[in-house]
Parts: sequence; C-alpha cells; structure tokens
Amino acid sequence: MAIDIAGFVTDLKDHAIEHGFHVHDERHYMETYSLRQSWEVDVHPEDACGGPLDLHLSLDVEPRVLLSLQDRIDEMGEDWEEPEDLYRLSLYFNWSMPKLSTPPDLLVLGTDLAGIGGVGLPIEVTAIDTIAQITDAPVRTLTVVGKCQVSLVDVFMAREQLCEELDRAKAVSEYLLERVTGWLELPG
Repeated sequence: MAIDIAGFVTDLKDHAIEHGFHVHDERHYMETYSLRQSWEVDVHPEDACGGPLDLHLSLDVEPRVLLSLQDRIDEMGEDWEEPEDLYRLSLYFNWSMPKLSTPPDLLVLGTDLAGIGGVGLPIEVTAIDTIAQITDAPVRTLTVVGKCQVSLVDVFMAREQLCEELDRAKAVSEYLLERVTGWLELPG
C-alpha cells in the first residue's frame, strides 16, 4: 500500500505535541468484513492535565478511498505524476467535559466556537440533558465536535501537516478551559 496511515498517525501525534498538546493514548480499530478503520488518539492541552477537558482525535479511514488512490498510482506506472487531489479522509476533533451544573447558552457558545474554528475546522455544539430521577434537576452534558478533511495525496507526498487545524483546535480548547470551571459550579 502506497499510503502509510500508521505513519501519518504517528506524525500527527508528534505534530500535536509541537502544537501544545499532551498525547495519552492511541487505538486502532479495523472492521474485518469491510476493512474500514478508525485511528483514535486521546490528547489534551498541556495546561489541562487531569481534566476537566479531554480532546479525542479520530481519523476515519474509508478503504475504498485508499484503494482508489492506490489504483490511480498503480495505473500511472513509470510515467508517474502527482495524482489529483480527490482522495480525502475525515479527521474529527471531539471535545468532552464532565456534566455541567451551570451550562452555557448553546447559541452563544456555538457562535463563538464557529468564529474560532473558522472554515478550516467547522465546529458543532450539542448538548444532552439527563434527569436521573423525576424530582432531580436536569444535568447537561456538552459535546463539541470539529471536522476537517485530510488529503491522502498530501499524506502520500509527505506534505500534510494540519498546522492550521491543530492551532484552531488548541484555540477552541483554551476557550473551553477558560469557561468550564464556571459551568461546573452550582448556580446560586
């Protein structure tokens, strides 16, 4: 296989460290019937050891995209030139926090994070309210997800760095860290 996904993930972890993240764990899953893969890396900003913010990177590897690029490279033969930039995989940035006692306004949070993530890292904010018992007040869990595309041609040509996306992820993390302690406090 011309594309070294494991090497790319290793480089991504090293690059995340250069952008101010700690890397804690890595997982690789592969479906045996479809050959679909997922590479997951747990990171967090350097100044957030021990919580309350976690960042989970997930690279979704679609085998048809890998095989299509491999076929394109093989058909070029000795008259090799750089393939068209049509082969892309999705990289997700998933932030999670503990249950929030004083949750933020989702519209304000979503708007603020959209400005930080920009076009390069679109951000989606969702919340789930959980009620343990009928007499309990709801407890809100917040999920923040960013998504970008990884060019396999750039990975193949050893150009893919994701600097802008990692910088934006760091800025989103810092924004959330500055506010999460207030969201964890009980109202009153």
